[in-house]
Amino acid sequence: MNQNLDTLKREIPEHLHGKGLAVFRGFVNELHEQKLVFWDVEREGDYRLFVQCALDAGVKLVIFNHRDFERPMVEEALERLEECDMPREEQRAIERRLKELRAFDGFTCAVELVFERENRFYVFDLRTEWYEELLDLLDTIDGAAPIDDLGEEEEDDESMGGYFSRN
Repeated sequence: MNQNLDTLKREIPEHLHGKGLAVFRGFVNELHEQKLVFWDVEREGDYRLFVQCALDAGVKLVIFNHRDFERPMVEEALERLEECDMPREEQRAIERRLKELRAFDGFTCAVELVFERENRFYVFDLRTEWYEELLDLLDTIDGAAPIDDLGEEEEDDESMGGYFSRN
């Protein structure tokens, strides 16, 4: 897969305009709460097929978004990693890989196209492999991070007479 999606970041809006589509530069907030249909980028990674599908469906507006990788993403992850409760060797391996990812600073790591049709959002979401790896590392860090509000939750438990269940 592309290590940098910079070319697509420039090419996609031109292609959309060339097809007579209005381009809205933004993103759909709270996508996880919507009715979503994701394009299979593994089998059909060419955004032009997605755009043709939108045209065939009668769409006139496509939302376009891209994400550029920034070094502070790694620095924040490294800070959070220090607070994690995990074996030291695993922590060092994650730290090493995060530091290697700094090399992608400034690269485009994700492009996204979205159109709405009959109360569903159709999504083309293409990411670089190294950005996917970063997201996986962040999930690992989050899974090993201490719970910040545990003290408040314990107080709530006691106020219920010890009968509060988290199940």
